[in-house]
Amino acid sequence: MSEKRSGVITFKGNPVTLVGPDVKVGDKAPDFRVVDGTLQPVTLADSKGKVRLITVVPSLDTGVCDTMTRKFNEEAAKLPEDVVVYTVSVDLPFAQNRWCGNAGIDRVKTLSDYQDRSFGLNYGLLIDELKLLARAVLVVDANDKIVYREIVKEVTTEPDYKAALEAVRKLV
Repeated sequence: MSEKRSGVITFKGNPVTLVGPDVKVGDKAPDFRVVDGTLQPVTLADSKGKVRLITVVPSLDTGVCDTMTRKFNEEAAKLPEDVVVYTVSVDLPFAQNRWCGNAGIDRVKTLSDYQDRSFGLNYGLLIDELKLLARAVLVVDANDKIVYREIVKEVTTEPDYKAALEAVRKLV
């Protein structure tokens, strides 16, 4: 049975429950299994030895998620090529591919947690009531340590882009 945490975030002003551990800065990044746009599995180990900027959104088909992913794609173009930038949602990979094509997303790699919700459960970001992921930003260093974490308090608002990008730049 996974841990449930209340009072961490709200969705449209209403408190919701997060499922999974309270992963913190300094912790070893938990492994996960998600799929890419070709339904191939992707795990944390696939980017071993690299700095990872992982943005987490409920659905790319919403205004705030769209804005957030476009902004991180734009900023990612200014980062060294060896920085891996993932956006994780529970959208189906086909929908992610369509959205990326329409939005011109080329630097962020979208990953889908629709099969097992393993990312959401392992990082404590699965919203129990909605079965969507909470809005969050994580930076994982080359040694798999979490060096930055923001869980956005109100799911319908944007993260602190500047702080997340500064955390990445300190590592490269």
